[in-house]
Amino acid sequence: MKILFVHNEFPGQFVHLASHLSQERGHTVVAIGGPTSRELRQVALRRYRLSRGGSLEILPSAAAYESACLQGEAAAFVAAQLASEGFWPDVIIGHAGWGELLFLKEIWPNAKIVAYAEYYYSGYGSDASFDLEINDPTIENMIFARAKNASFAMCVAEADLTIAPTAWQRSLYPDSLRSRIVVVHDGIDTASIRPRHSAQFNVPGSNELFRAGGEIITYVNRALEPLRGIHVFLRSLPAILKSRPSAQVLIVGSADERLYGSSPPAGTTWKDYFVAEIGDAVDHSRIHWLEMLDRQAFNNFLSVSRVHVYLTYPFVLSWSLLEAMSAGCLVVASATPPVEEIIENGQNGLLFDFFDHQALANTVIDALVRAPEDLANLKCAARATIVSKYDRDTVCLPAITDLIEALAVT
Repeated sequence: MKILFVHNEFPGQFVHLASHLSQERGHTVVAIGGPTSRELRQVALRRYRLSRGGSLEILPSAAAYESACLQGEAAAFVAAQLASEGFWPDVIIGHAGWGELLFLKEIWPNAKIVAYAEYYYSGYGSDASFDLEINDPTIENMIFARAKNASFAMCVAEADLTIAPTAWQRSLYPDSLRSRIVVVHDGIDTASIRPRHSAQFNVPGSNELFRAGGEIITYVNRALEPLRGIHVFLRSLPAILKSRPSAQVLIVGSADERLYGSSPPAGTTWKDYFVAEIGDAVDHSRIHWLEMLDRQAFNNFLSVSRVHVYLTYPFVLSWSLLEAMSAGCLVVASATPPVEEIIENGQNGLLFDFFDHQALANTVIDALVRAPEDLANLKCAARATIVSKYDRDTVCLPAITDLIEALAVT
């Protein structure tokens, strides 16, 4: 079978699937990606470049669709070249949001399209209007959020198969599209991301060494932004560090990266803005700011954690939560819909109200006070959840592969 992947930053979330289909299943796999895409073994990669930039005076709410069309057009030109060279895929797999899938049926009308349905925006009740301290739910902002769905809706409506990673993400789509969506997660490598009771973590570029068993609180927020609760987490630290004088805090994320949600006030970053808010209420020498880690370092980071904190708006669930559970962490997380699909309070983790930083502090303090063996059942249950439902090699990849291979013969 011939399979084409399209993604502006290939391989993106398709890294394991593309490798599996080419190396393990023996299919011919080709990819179309943007300028920053990287190659995979046994996957022929063609890169596209945009023919022009976006319009300077376009209606703001139309900008996302214009960007998707530009990427769709660029991907279509590369596709046309592949077709002229004799490549005709049986199945095309791509992300529904970036636009590359929009026009590929014009090149290969008989190819089956598999769309990855990651998110469907709403002006009310999801990320755009969840945190009123950060986001102003004006009509303009709600229109801007809703308008992002144009390419998502087109791609899902015309796809032969659509996959969402979680049931909550599927639930965001309108009824007319939701029935077309199958829920299968990308999968977690539970074989390598597992409990390591003798682990130690060396802070890159320093002599600071942390070992499993200490009062170590971990937190991951790739862009250190409110959407993943940086403000709530930092506001909890004065009470936690005052109550637990031996506790240390390890934070992974980049203050300079912008991913989602609102921009910080001009001239600052969200990290600096909220660090300034807590001021000298904490001993900052006990808070360790880490840039993004490589895979081995990140595994060690999770393995030394006594309590791992995760917060999110109602938005795409972070892989880091599932990885922390796979590592056997005691997870204290916000009781928001994407989290509640995975964690049942008191069964495989502990939940608190997203906006209640004092509740977060109290929950973390209580977990640190208690002997680790008292909470061992939660940690074991957390890992069991991921192994049974989200293991990449035994659950998710086989399920996705079966769907793709069955589609190709229909």
